[in-house]
Amino acid sequence: MTRFLALDTSTDACSVALQDGERIISRFELAAKSHTQRLLPMVDEVLSEAGLALADLDALVFGRGPGSFTGLRICLGVVQGLAFSRNLPVVGVSTLKAMAVGYYRRHPDLASASTPLLVALDARMQEVYWTLVKPQSGGGGVETLTDEAVSPPEQVVELAAGHTGEAGFYGVGPGWHYPALEKLAPSAVDMDVHPDARDLLPLGAFALAQGQAVSAEQARPVYLRDEISWKKRERIRS
Repeated sequence: MTRFLALDTSTDACSVALQDGERIISRFELAAKSHTQRLLPMVDEVLSEAGLALADLDALVFGRGPGSFTGLRICLGVVQGLAFSRNLPVVGVSTLKAMAVGYYRRHPDLASASTPLLVALDARMQEVYWTLVKPQSGGGGVETLTDEAVSPPEQVVELAAGHTGEAGFYGVGPGWHYPALEKLAPSAVDMDVHPDARDLLPLGAFALAQGQAVSAEQARPVYLRDEISWKKRERIRS
């Protein structure tokens, strides 16, 4: 039996989930600017409810990004600390894929129909983190139709056109607030979607089975935006 813990603070949401065989225990909160105060207590709550200790786990899974620079660093720091303390392997999972997995979980009709989802998070500076996915046959995962990228909304329209399919697709995530994306003519848009650690679980299980776990020291976030752009962002804020 595999037991692993998933954590995510890549957006305003803060979440933790534990998989113990078929049992899943999770916590989810919209806790903007409170991630450092809430993440470890949520870990303790989940482990306590499960009657387990950190030493009972086989691995840790974390939302590797893309997402908030600060949120990704907070999550990685906590995961590395926990992993170092018990020498646990670590797996990073795409937050965009996790959002898609969660949406298909809540809308099984879309999964059954293999309806594509264009998942988008606001990357600030008039850009979005995005990817286009469809359900993966078996396993509860997703297959990417386009690489994950950070792009201006107008460029997303150019890059995604031709990949959305004739049967239509759904727009998912807060990045869809940019009006330019409406040119893609999605069948529907749902902006009230956030990464949830419980949806990292199937992706993490697959990655673990594929031998993709790394040591705590090797774990890295995925920003999709280079260091120069982050420095530019900090100048804009100051």
